[in-house]
Amino acid sequence: MKSMYRLFSASVLVAFGLSTASLSVFAEDWPGWMGPKRDNIWTIAKPPTKFAPGSLKTKWSAPVAGGYSGPAVVGDMLYVTDLVTDANAKVDNFGRKEFEGTERVLCLNSGTGKPIWKHEYPVKYAISYPAGPRCTPLVDGKNLYTLGAEGDLFCFDAATGTVVWSKNLKDVYKTNSALWGYAAHPFIDGDNLITLAGGEGSHTVCLDKKTGKEKWRFGTAPEQGYSPPTIIRAGGVRQLILPNPIAINSVDPETGKLYWTLPYEASNGSIIMSPIHVGNYLFVGGYSDKNLLIELDDKAPAAKTLWRDVAKKAISPVNVQPMAIGNIVYGMDQSGEMIAFDIATGDRLWETSKPVSRRPQGSGTAFIVRSGDFFYLFNELGEIVIAKMTPKGYEEISREKIIDATNNAFGRDVVWCAPAFANGCLYVRNDEKLICVPLVN
Repeated sequence: MKSMYRLFSASVLVAFGLSTASLSVFAEDWPGWMGPKRDNIWTIAKPPTKFAPGSLKTKWSAPVAGGYSGPAVVGDMLYVTDLVTDANAKVDNFGRKEFEGTERVLCLNSGTGKPIWKHEYPVKYAISYPAGPRCTPLVDGKNLYTLGAEGDLFCFDAATGTVVWSKNLKDVYKTNSALWGYAAHPFIDGDNLITLAGGEGSHTVCLDKKTGKEKWRFGTAPEQGYSPPTIIRAGGVRQLILPNPIAINSVDPETGKLYWTLPYEASNGSIIMSPIHVGNYLFVGGYSDKNLLIELDDKAPAAKTLWRDVAKKAISPVNVQPMAIGNIVYGMDQSGEMIAFDIATGDRLWETSKPVSRRPQGSGTAFIVRSGDFFYLFNELGEIVIAKMTPKGYEEISREKIIDATNNAFGRDVVWCAPAFANGCLYVRNDEKLICVPLVN
């Protein structure tokens, strides 16, 4: 029961009264998972440093249905996915719940919340935590890419919602969805779209982003896992890092050719975080107190394990992607505590449960975004917290409740949906609505 308690893994320009010019004063977008550079950095000239009590007001609210996927925002356009069903999708267990419903891709005006276009398609869910899609939509130029919880991959014309191409990954690659569904956010690399698929020899596939045609496939694993593809530069080359439940792999992103592989043993198939790359180090961790530090060769694409699964060392993330600043990594551990550790040694500098609650709760969740010296933590209670985090400790500055927790996990109410920071606003959803909250004047 204790191990279960901590487990879960855990996107026609219409004005509607707001022009692109009126948004350009902020000029920052959030086009996909973790923002423009997939690093959770909010690029804004004057980020908010404190909220006066009661000062945050909802600018607009738009109805949405269930889901864990965050919104993507580019200029006047906002994209989000959800699930409409008559079944009870708020299920707190680790079994696969089977029911039918409709997944939707919604395009709203980011300034007003008014609908622009909608695409919907029928789905049959057979996954745990089946509230809805997991992956944040991804905007790349004129196109929008979405991945549903049961492997429905789409490329749309972002302005009109016209389908450019689509495929169901389970059907194409003769596989099943992972226990918690397709949750690894696809990655755009030049003309390529890289995504976890599953199946024999096709754990990861590279597709032509314009046509959906396969370019290469790589690897076999018992299950897909949930770790989004990551590209680093090490050993004089670009390396695509592909964790799966039994190994950490590095391949050539252009060909899928293997550079190196090291063993990993994910509990319940739950390899979730994207690896953290600092200097010659690569860190991976996960459920059941897993931690792994890899040393990368600086002259060739090769690697070796320095240490693994050491008690009380580093962190074991489940729902939240950690963040590195210099050699220090900050992240939410599966215990529900925010922990800072030195990546080279794994030594913990401090730990606190304050971003979420007074005492640690398993899988406690606070999504981490940084701008300058300030961190913006959206926690599972529906609160936005401004804090400072340094190697010396955690300092909370402001905290405001902005949305209700409408789902459940481990007997408590939660909202496990990553926010978007764009146009000087915070955009976030629960299982009933998506809201826009201005953070700067």
